[in-house]
Amino acid sequence: MITILISRNKTRIGTLIVGLVFSVISGCDAGSGKDGTITVVATTSIWGDVAARVVGPDGEVVTLIPRGADAHDYQASPQQAASLREADLVVVNGLGLEEGLQEALSAAATDGANVLGIAPLLDPRPLGDGADPHVWFDPSRVAEAAQLIATRLVEIDPEVDWAARADAYGVELDELDVEIETILGVVEPERRKLVTNHDSLGYFADRYGFQVVGVVIPGGSTLSQPSSAQLAELVSRIEEEAVPAIFAETSSPTDLAEAVAAETDGVAVVELHTESLGAPDSTTGTLLGMLRANAERIADALG
Repeated sequence: MITILISRNKTRIGTLIVGLVFSVISGCDAGSGKDGTITVVATTSIWGDVAARVVGPDGEVVTLIPRGADAHDYQASPQQAASLREADLVVVNGLGLEEGLQEALSAAATDGANVLGIAPLLDPRPLGDGADPHVWFDPSRVAEAAQLIATRLVEIDPEVDWAARADAYGVELDELDVEIETILGVVEPERRKLVTNHDSLGYFADRYGFQVVGVVIPGGSTLSQPSSAQLAELVSRIEEEAVPAIFAETSSPTDLAEAVAAETDGVAVVELHTESLGAPDSTTGTLLGMLRANAERIADALG
């Protein structure tokens, strides 16, 4: 039996520090746009990147949760909460992803903020008693999300052809979808088994013919706490399925995944970008680059 006592208060201090600043895609603070310039606030760097592709030069896009932070437990500063009310559009994933932002988002919506919840509109897959929030792992759903953002922007400024940008981005997503299929072609069907840190790769598995056979942290949130019995059962599952890798996240601690791997024979822990983009100038600095890099890491680990 594995007995592991690890604190999950992993980013509270960091949250208080980075909560005073924005991760800004356009280089401007929220609410600081020129007169007449559309300001879009996105909760995550992923949706900030998608929104920026649609907004283009006709507005400013600000990301609320800094790159590298855990989307599940990040909490907004008072300045950030105020920016939600001042923005022309707020792009939210929804389905419980931004757990720590829920109070601020609900208050902003009550005060009349123009909030677009993306994931509930993209035919979400079931997960436990709810729905899986990790919709961005399916390029076709991201293309649809870009169109949803464009439609909402038309209501704000009908003079800009937002839909054309969403269409162009959708073409890139379609091309990436084919590329990912090719990258993953080295993984034989019997090896298409995934063990993840938390249940974040369901859409990826459905799209590309994989099976999620186990998770370290139960459910779709990183804030849950597995029991020792659950971890021991996962070790047995990994050995039974001959899974060679556990896929962890760059935005969450890997302690539990490492502990499980240590109980197995030669299982590696491979980090993926799951809920946050990488540095802006890195290969994972955009959603397109992130999805491609994740596919390459999965293919290397399982192929």
